[in-house]
Formats: sequence, structure tokens, C-alpha cells
Amino acid sequence: MSNLAHLPTEARNPSSYRLDELPTAEVLRVIHACDHEAVAAVQRELPRIAPAVDAIVERIGGGGRLFYIGAGTSGRLGVLDASECPPTYNTPPELVQGLIAGGDFALRHSVERAEDDPAQGELDLRIHGFSAKDALVGIAASGRTPYVLGGIEYARGLGALTIGLSCVPGSELATAAELAITPATGPEVVTGSTRMKAGTATKLVLNMLSTGALVRLGYVYGNLMVNVQPTNTKLADRAARIVDAITGMGYHEAAQLLEQAGSVKTAVVMQELGLSRPEAEARLRAASGRLRDALL
Repeated sequence: MSNLAHLPTEARNPSSYRLDELPTAEVLRVIHACDHEAVAAVQRELPRIAPAVDAIVERIGGGGRLFYIGAGTSGRLGVLDASECPPTYNTPPELVQGLIAGGDFALRHSVERAEDDPAQGELDLRIHGFSAKDALVGIAASGRTPYVLGGIEYARGLGALTIGLSCVPGSELATAAELAITPATGPEVVTGSTRMKAGTATKLVLNMLSTGALVRLGYVYGNLMVNVQPTNTKLADRAARIVDAITGMGYHEAAQLLEQAGSVKTAVVMQELGLSRPEAEARLRAASGRLRDALL
């Protein structure tokens, strides 16, 4: 069994040595101060996050997909980010996928030993048809999770894009992946509890990777989620407000047009260019679904 005491994510945080002796308000102040450290750590990584986003865009643009792979908190954060893409951007469910050591059961239950098997990381990718066209983000706060390293090794052997997201500079994961993103969050408030600062930093980076890539791929117009599908009352209201915001035609008129058009982007093109629904849909197809290009 390896000694992990040398990892900064396993070190004791001097600011919380007496955590259990502090009044509640002071406990929260210590936690909140450490949260700021996580945000600062991500800011320092922006020069490495940007090329990762561009590389993901290139893979998806070439017919590939984006995969996250992780164990424990890291795996859950990857699955969370992937699962939010279809409702927000109407992406196909297979476009962004999250894999967690121990499978879906591990989303709600601890399956601690699952992370120690590098062969399972490779097997899970094989089961999901991972290919050389795809991109893989390996997530591990410590940067040494065998399950993740096994997946990264397999993906890199195929020639797929590999990105290592960890919180330990110079980690095995950072070295094994083609691109490394390493927000160095340091010791946790509760020693070794990487669901805290490391988890916060990881979630921030994943937000940037998926949102940045989908913005670049045309899933957003301005800051509006124009691919949203009006499948419930809340989303129907949002869709109508988006059409109104772009066209200025008024909320009620936008809602009526949306019923005719079937989608936000089609409604906007119909209104702005004076086209029928079939003509608007054809124009969007010619623009590869990019609303801004379709309106030119």
C-alpha cells in the first residue's frame, strides 16, 4: 500500500487545525475562505483550459464525443456535467458521457475498491465504444487513481485526445495525459476530503470544458440557450422569452410562433428572415445548426 501523505491534497490545512473547537460561524468562515482558494486555483489554469476546450471542439467537430472518467466524487462530477448537456443544449445523449468506477450504483453508494482497477477503466471505455475520434477527460483529485490512469492509457494508445484534470501538480495523471489541467487547491479543510476544495475546482473546470466547447460549436447564441426544447412549462416559457429577446416581437407573439416553428432557432429564422418553417429549417441545416450563420 502506497503512502499518500506526500500529496498536497492529503496534507493538513493549518487554517483548520482547531476546526472542531470553533463556533459555527467561524467554521463556516474557514470553509468559505478555502472556497476562494479553489476559485483562484482555477483562474491560474485558464491558459491550459482554453487549449483543452479548443481540442475538444476539434474532436466533436470531426464526429467524435466527449467522455469523462473518474472515481468517487470525481466520477460523480463528470457524470453530473455530462447529464446536464442534453437538457441545456439538446445534445444527443451519447455526445457527452460520464463514466464512474463501480457503475451507476456508485453514484449513490460508496464503491471504494472500484477505483483501484486500471483494467476496468479500459473495459468501461471499450463497452461504450470509445474510439480514436473521441476526447477523454480523466478526473482524479490526487492524480493517481488507477481506474482513471487505465482509461487514459487505453485512450492515448488509440490516438484519442486525453486531458488529465487533477489537483496535484506533476501527478501521474498530468504526465500520462496529452493535456494537463491542474488547479492546485492544496490541503482541504477536513484533511483528505477532496469533495471540498478539489471538488469545487473540478466542477468549475468541467463547467468550462463543456460550456466552452458547446459555445464554440454553435449551441449558444449570445448567452442564450437557443437549443433548449420546450418540453415542460418552465422550458416553454424560457424558449418564448429567448425568441422574444432575439427578435423583439413580444412574448405572446413569440410563444405563438414557437408553437408553429417547433424550435427556438427555427422560430427566430422564420421571424427575422420572413421564411416558412421548411425554408427556415433548410437554412439552419445548411448552416450546420448555427443560428448566427443561418441569419447572415
